Amino acid sequence: MKKNKISFETRFWAGFVTENPFEAFDAIFDFAHLDYYKHNLSEAVLYCYKRKVYKQDNPCNVFVFYTAVTSFLKVCYCLKDKSKKWKVKESSRCEKVFHLSSLTKEEYNDPFLVLQNAFTENTLQEFEFFLSEIVELSLSPYAGDYESDLTTPYIHLIKMLDAGELMRERGVERIKKTDQIKPVTE
Repeated sequence: MKKNKISFETRFWAGFVTENPFEAFDAIFDFAHLDYYKHNLSEAVLYCYKRKVYKQDNPCNVFVFYTAVTSFLKVCYCLKDKSKKWKVKESSRCEKVFHLSSLTKEEYNDPFLVLQNAFTENTLQEFEFFLSEIVELSLSPYAGDYESDLTTPYIHLIKMLDAGELMRERGVERIKKTDQIKPVTE
């Protein structure tokens, strides 16, 4: 059976197409810094509750943000199952305080856990719906009625962004066959 490939749709914001999730991942964080994504996501969610239009002076920026984060979600969805073959390199720094505060110690040590937990609780389609809903509501001057939960996907997306930045900072490496086989000690 042939696997269906997910298009990351990087051509809208990055200007090129890639099928490699690691290349798309790098392109996402080359396009904009982690703070840009977190700030715009938080602002868009806040504007869902206001009667003001988010980025009223230049709403096309919201569309670019939307397409980049949609690509990010698709990359994360593909990477969630890669933890069996790939691992995040160990940190060269010894940190007592996590600089990515949304992550637990276990998630900090293995950022793939964030992706697995997020997609266990929500599907890719639910995350995409959440993103389109906050963009629609934040660009509307009217108070909207939303029947879905905006908080849970928001928290997972913030954690995925932090995990993504951590994976990018440390880098990933293929797990060697010798790492997978653990010797029996008696």
